[in-house]
Amino acid sequence: MQYAPLPSQSELLSLFDYRDGVLYWKTSGRKRIKNQRAGHLDLLSGYDYVRVNNKLLRVHRLIWCMFYGYEPSEIDHINRNKADNRIENLREVSRSENNYNHPLRIDNTSGVRGVSWNKIKNKWRVYINVKKQRLELGYFNDFELACLVAEEARDRYHKVST
Repeated sequence: MQYAPLPSQSELLSLFDYRDGVLYWKTSGRKRIKNQRAGHLDLLSGYDYVRVNNKLLRVHRLIWCMFYGYEPSEIDHINRNKADNRIENLREVSRSENNYNHPLRIDNTSGVRGVSWNKIKNKWRVYINVKKQRLELGYFNDFELACLVAEEARDRYHKVST
């Protein structure tokens, strides 16, 4: 996904203080007060946003740049909470690694990622997506076994380097 380019690390450090995943303004100015929390939570997307140089930017991207001095193409919230912008909850990932950490789809009926009921075979189907390819891992009579196979496959194929 394309984002508006971020200000430089030095500009961000001059604008904000970082405290436990939250940005605070360092100076007062138009529509901002020194030591006041910067930005707002967008309830629709779940992300914190702040306006800098008349551009609306995601807070977690600013925090990453403040700490590391560059902007990666993808940043993952490890605990899946998009509003938890503590630096220890953020990691640089590839697009596919970021997708591994998404919450369950709304149409998932088994409650487990990669496990679905196959009506024709009357068995639990287990599959996993790896690098845009679907790997079929088999059919199982036992739900717990199917869940275990799916979990082991995720542990093997969906390792995210941190």
